[in-house]
Amino acid sequence: MWLKQSVIAGSLALLFTSAPALAQETAKTIFQAEDIFQLEYANQVSISPDGKYIAYIRNSFDDMKDNTRRSLWLIDTETGQHLPIFDDEFSYGSLAWSNDGTRLAFASNRSEKNQIHVHWIKEQRTAKVTHVNNSPGSISWSNDDSQLAFTMSVNAEPTPFAKSVKKPKKPKGAKWSKSPIIVEEAYYQRDGKGVLEPAHTQLFVVPAEGGTARQLTEGPYRHGGPLAWTEDDSQIVFSGNRSEDWAYQVNESDLYSVSLSSKEVTQVTDKPGRESSPQFSPDGERLAYLHSSNEPVPYHKSQLWVMDWSERSETELQADFDRSFSSPQWTGNESLAVSYADRGKTVVADVTLSNELTNRVDDVSGIYVSRPYTMGSFTASKTGAIAYTKGSEYRPADVGYQPQGGEAVQFTQLNEDLLGHRELGEVHEIRYESRYDGEEIHGWYITPPNYDENKEYPLLLEIHGGPHLSYGPHFAAEHQRYAAEGYVVLYVNHRGSTSYGKDFAMLLDGNYSSPYDFADHMTGIDLLIDKGIADSDNLFIAGGSAGGIATAYAVGLTNRFNAAAATNPVINWVSKVLTADSSIGQITNQFPGMPWEELEHYWQRSPLSMVGDVETPVMLFTGEKDRRTPISETEQFYQALKLQKVDTAMVRVPGAFHGVTARPSNMIAKIEHALAWFEQYKK
Repeated sequence: MWLKQSVIAGSLALLFTSAPALAQETAKTIFQAEDIFQLEYANQVSISPDGKYIAYIRNSFDDMKDNTRRSLWLIDTETGQHLPIFDDEFSYGSLAWSNDGTRLAFASNRSEKNQIHVHWIKEQRTAKVTHVNNSPGSISWSNDDSQLAFTMSVNAEPTPFAKSVKKPKKPKGAKWSKSPIIVEEAYYQRDGKGVLEPAHTQLFVVPAEGGTARQLTEGPYRHGGPLAWTEDDSQIVFSGNRSEDWAYQVNESDLYSVSLSSKEVTQVTDKPGRESSPQFSPDGERLAYLHSSNEPVPYHKSQLWVMDWSERSETELQADFDRSFSSPQWTGNESLAVSYADRGKTVVADVTLSNELTNRVDDVSGIYVSRPYTMGSFTASKTGAIAYTKGSEYRPADVGYQPQGGEAVQFTQLNEDLLGHRELGEVHEIRYESRYDGEEIHGWYITPPNYDENKEYPLLLEIHGGPHLSYGPHFAAEHQRYAAEGYVVLYVNHRGSTSYGKDFAMLLDGNYSSPYDFADHMTGIDLLIDKGIADSDNLFIAGGSAGGIATAYAVGLTNRFNAAAATNPVINWVSKVLTADSSIGQITNQFPGMPWEELEHYWQRSPLSMVGDVETPVMLFTGEKDRRTPISETEQFYQALKLQKVDTAMVRVPGAFHGVTARPSNMIAKIEHALAWFEQYKK
């Protein structure tokens, strides 16, 4: 489809009016469960260095395979031409443009295992350039475009214990059970992967036209991207922790450089805390990076630093700015584009070396379609143009583009064929003072389609995860489904949420869950009741992960809710931190000591401590393979409630990890099970 710039700009006025004004020429229906399979969204939006092209991953749901299809598309920013590079049964990601803008590298499973491929834009030819055993990531072109650097996991050598175990020879044709798995690593499991084979991420390079990948780093350490090439392509700068105790040092990493000729690794930074995201200026004279402290606290602000590469002198930019920066990218030798979260929105801004900050766009959004998390991404070109995931309360991410000094435009309308014909609930912003201490709480609520101001509606409080994350004015399939079934849906950024500065984020330090965040939520509920919007006799509560914890905690504090739905909750913090993949990080940053040293503190934060007071019917929804909040947590609450003869149901999702809604059918199942559970307890 070819779209001239004038046509694109002219269409935006229609596209970004409020939801009720869209597609008035056709009769609309409410948002249905099966509509979720038809949603699409843009992700990994990547602009070429000259700003001429935007490549992106087009995500859609496959209703036959029950997974996410990730196809690769290309947009010409001058003409608006929108064409697929690959739209097939394979999956694509990890996009990286060559410096001259003529080639696009990406990772794909189109050649058996996941490999790096390179696509020639003008010639429309593609080649596989790696033949490696594990999945490559953090792809980065050398400045002369002759080589590609990448990271990849490399299996560790067996330990002395593993080598010493005698293994009898299996008779020919015998069918023995699988061999026992030896676990000796401190970090031995990861949600989504299960028990890990001992391995460490290393750096590699490969010729950009294909060949043998050469390993540059070694050792039992943590290495990671992004990868930054020095101007002469002799070294690559990366972030890592090269201590033997790296698994225990969750708040520590430094920048290192590795020589391509000698493979010598040199430490570049040594600040207390984490240095990450290295990016060289186009002339190679300066290195930008992010730094956060090593304080044992749950919130760490990422600060922007610039180093003179030859002198190693450093300057912090925007030191007094009370937001956390991410994704620094040079837009010239004197300025960078960065993103930060502010009051539930993701903002892209320019920061100059003279320490001036100028906001550019604040509608970076839409890459988490089930719930309204503050998530999105952008990339910047050397011309200063940016491309980003552009979304709203009523649409998942499309491809947005803004030239330097120009107006932002939108190149795609991925969901107009569906959502343009649906009557969505209207999203309203809300602010109020918490009854606990007067702290301002910011959030949103959705009123059902065809809302009648003279009626009171059942209210569903839905609580975000983290808890150090945030919701915002972003599309949410789950919330729109609840609204479509007649609920007013309230979701707020309670104390501890990010995007409101350090002080607000730290209000829950050592106090999650607690009566404090509970008061933040209940104040909002009472406000909507007082406004005549919510029916005080029909109150419901739901949340996932940290929101599931808050849900389970809330029903121990009050009997005001008709019913509750807790997804992936933590019920007993002692058992959680000793069985989950996030154990070391949570003990370090969230608790005052080890569980056997601070047992009372762990117990006070645990919903299980108040289970004797629960009378509210509770549905529990958890993936059976969850390693972040293991299903044993759900089982504890289920059995405790059953012992008290409280109405409860445990919904176990086979094969699902902590991201229980990753498959679209499970997203639908989560919503529809909650709706069915709540319907039983409506008055």
